[in-house]
Amino acid sequence: MSEEKNTSLITRDWLAIERTKLANERTFLAYFRTFIVLLGTGVTILKLEIFTELKSFGIILVIVSPVILLIGVIRLIYVRKLIRKHYNA
Repeated sequence: MSEEKNTSLITRDWLAIERTKLANERTFLAYFRTFIVLLGTGVTILKLEIFTELKSFGIILVIVSPVILLIGVIRLIYVRKLIRKHYNA
């Protein structure tokens, strides 16, 4: 006789899943915030004449900022799939 797996979640478990999803979104927003700060700082360094000696640093910031955003997006998608796989199995 095979037992059926009880897939209904109690409130505590459902709330834990929701907290995990929200934590994943907050982590993405931290990556996004970092992207915005690095990009803005890089563009500011490149545009202001006061910082001409830091021009190479500004270029590095402008190049690194999309990489940070890409890492954040990839991580968001990966963890979202992992959460679905773990809790929907």
